[in-house]
Amino acid sequence: MRIPIYQIDAFTNKQFKGNPAAVCPLEEWMNDDLMQDIAAENNLSETAFFVKKNNEYELRWFTPKEEVDLCGHATLASAYVIFTYLEKTTMKVIFNTKSGMLEVFKEGSLFSMIFPSREGEKCEFPEALIKGLGKRPKEVYKSRDYMSVFETEKEIMNLDLNMDELKKLDGLGVIVTAKGNEVDFVLRFFAPKIGIDEDPVTGSIQCTLIPYWKKVLGKNEFVALQLSKRGGKLLCADLGKMVKISGEAVSYLEGYINI
Repeated sequence: MRIPIYQIDAFTNKQFKGNPAAVCPLEEWMNDDLMQDIAAENNLSETAFFVKKNNEYELRWFTPKEEVDLCGHATLASAYVIFTYLEKTTMKVIFNTKSGMLEVFKEGSLFSMIFPSREGEKCEFPEALIKGLGKRPKEVYKSRDYMSVFETEKEIMNLDLNMDELKKLDGLGVIVTAKGNEVDFVLRFFAPKIGIDEDPVTGSIQCTLIPYWKKVLGKNEFVALQLSKRGGKLLCADLGKMVKISGEAVSYLEGYINI
């Protein structure tokens, strides 16, 4: 079996920055275990697989350890592959996913995704969260992930992390965020439970961050910066029940998997 594979750096316009995602276009769905093995072999935070059905694409995402219900950067990377290599004249792609229908469209050099809003509910401070971050946040919210809010960007950069403690939490991952010095807000994301100690740039968590910062900052449009080593910029907007997440992307690799 010969499977096309692309590696795309998402939320950046420079190679070796942003978040790398593998993308595998398929003619038809293969065995789930094989897709999981490919994702583990790629050893990236996400590998996306899609199959075209009529005028839309069925899309699934796998970490090195398990399938997830929503991934932003691998959706952006999948759209980049379609726009750049497979359907060069199209301007909009519809993905059918476990999180419903997701729309991605081109706006100049940007790829803009429309995702469902996932507002977090304020909750108690889990002991494993405080131990895992090495510092007590000022607020904690829970959606799919735990979101910890800190006062300053400096605190976000200087966390004393314990991944073993973060693995004990019942959420998928842990978002940390604070008001930015030069952007609207900054963030980091940790998901050691699914094989991602720190994600370079994360699209899906904006579904929780955007409605929070809308209330705090009293605005609908934001510039966000993820403070990972690779780093990445996201342009975000609140659309009510949906959110808009935009960023650039650049190709790193084109090839085939031989199985």
